[in-house]
Amino acid sequence: MKHEDRLNAYIMSIDGALEQYIPAVPLLPQSRLVEAMQYSLFAGGKRIRPALLLEFCRISGGDWESALPFACAAEMIHTYSLIHDDLPCMDNDTMRRGQPCCHVIFGEATALLAGDALLTAAFETMLDPDIQFSPDKVLRAARVIAIGAGAYGMAGGQQLDLEGGRPGEDPLEAAIGVHSLKTGAMIAAAAHAGCILGGATEKQCDHAVSFAKALGMAFQIKDDILDAEGDAHELGKNTGKDEAQGKLTFVSLKDMEGCKSLLASLTRDAIGFLPPFAESAAGAGTTDREVSFLTWLANGLMNRKA
Repeated sequence: MKHEDRLNAYIMSIDGALEQYIPAVPLLPQSRLVEAMQYSLFAGGKRIRPALLLEFCRISGGDWESALPFACAAEMIHTYSLIHDDLPCMDNDTMRRGQPCCHVIFGEATALLAGDALLTAAFETMLDPDIQFSPDKVLRAARVIAIGAGAYGMAGGQQLDLEGGRPGEDPLEAAIGVHSLKTGAMIAAAAHAGCILGGATEKQCDHAVSFAKALGMAFQIKDDILDAEGDAHELGKNTGKDEAQGKLTFVSLKDMEGCKSLLASLTRDAIGFLPPFAESAAGAGTTDREVSFLTWLANGLMNRKA
């Protein structure tokens, strides 16, 4: 299967499953809340976290379609974080993915609740008794995702971002600390959860997490580059806000060429963690081309325009 076709298959399956987990309920008294959840959930995200979860499940020897509840949960958590991140009390953004942010359309209170409801729905989805994995795998994968989303992961990174670094702290180290949690933690959690569900070895799990951490940092550096020199129309969001707000970004701490060099280096580092999966695929009677999707994806994210 071509890499583009595999990614499209993942995205179509994820979107189809999300429509089942968060269906339209026009007659429900609280239908406006569900409408707000759907508005952000189907606003055209890249689906990187759930796609990674499905792919790591697949190359670990598991049935990726059975992992869809966990992939959807990862996307629900990511979407909730974006809704909250855009609120006036956080980044105070008005555009996301080419359309008004959730709070602009539905109001701050409903947007806050939509994020809360999506976070809760993620765990409802992962703990569905009909999931086709052993209870041990379900609990381990759900716990990994919970840690990635919480105070020691994404939410903690958001807090560090709000604080903008501590007195005496090296600014570059502070930026790395923020984004390793705010951006990288859920990417790493998705990869790790996919490995758990697929039955990966401990070595493979460790390499998947290392791949995802490097990929997450590269993803954030690319975001900072695009915020500085990207086209707002193409990006679907306002640009230049990070610099205007005096936020710690890689572009503000390193020159543009330095950022691009670090982006390429991190992408190479990420790809360098994949051999244990290639060896496993070859040993299973396939070829190491089975893991080339992840190499293609990493390079694609490095070169993206939006």
